[in-house]
Amino acid sequence: MKTKIRIEHILLITCFLFASTHGFAQEKKVEIIKIKTSAVCSQCKDRIEQGMAYVKGIRDVTLDIDSKIATIKYSTSKTTPGDIRKAISKLGYDADDVPADKAAYEKLPACCKKDAKKH
Repeated sequence: MKTKIRIEHILLITCFLFASTHGFAQEKKVEIIKIKTSAVCSQCKDRIEQGMAYVKGIRDVTLDIDSKIATIKYSTSKTTPGDIRKAISKLGYDADDVPADKAAYEKLPACCKKDAKKH
């Protein structure tokens, strides 16, 4: 009887260890993508960085206004580069070859329009 209980305990512990290590093996992969935007000012920077914070899978966003490049850290299991570009477009900005959503672009302040002077 004691032997049978010990074997059951060993099997239970082995199953638990296998299940817990299997979960660790499926860690979410995080990648970084750089996307050229049409941002022109600090308001654009704030709008993109804050707006992208609500996109599923986005871990971090930093926009360099001088180069207009958004550096985005994201979880590959939750979003794709295409989805990220679409999300930037929905904020009113070009994202690489994806043009800004027209309705969102029209709602941007004058200083955030593509032809606005740098300030």
